[in-house]
Amino acid sequence: MTTTEFSRLFDVRQCEGKAAHLVASADERAALAARFGLVRIDRLEADLLLSRDDRTVDAAGTLVADIVQPCAVSAEDLAVSIHEEIAFRFVPEAQHTRPDEEIELSAEDCDEIEYTGTQFDLGEAVSQSLALAIDPFATGPAAEATRRDGIISSGENLGPFAALKGLNL
Repeated sequence: MTTTEFSRLFDVRQCEGKAAHLVASADERAALAARFGLVRIDRLEADLLLSRDDRTVDAAGTLVADIVQPCAVSAEDLAVSIHEEIAFRFVPEAQHTRPDEEIELSAEDCDEIEYTGTQFDLGEAVSQSLALAIDPFATGPAAEATRRDGIISSGENLGPFAALKGLNL
């Protein structure tokens, strides 16, 4: 198992009814910010309740994060608070499928995360949930002015031939 920026390993055999409170350290937040292309992550926490059925573990709870990301238009720093309900199902890695074998997935299967051995990484699952919660097109207060004053607002500067406009052929 590879170690990630925010790794929190849990043993399948010792997680029934366990409450997990995960808090990312400053170094972990800095590493995740670099991974996700953020200016910084000021806070990353998750509260989850774990339940087990044989070797399958369900985790459900909330993710709370305060991030600073660049505005998609003006690139100004944009503070964003994230509060998401999250749920995961950790299942043992499937040993019976071959790479070329076709399998059918139900809607419930899409939320499953495979693990090997007896441990699963709850921190990495929380990290991936944070990545999914980030709006890649978030805009700040200066976005409209940037659109109005910049190249992107002019209709003649849009389209597939806009780059050819300035060429003297």
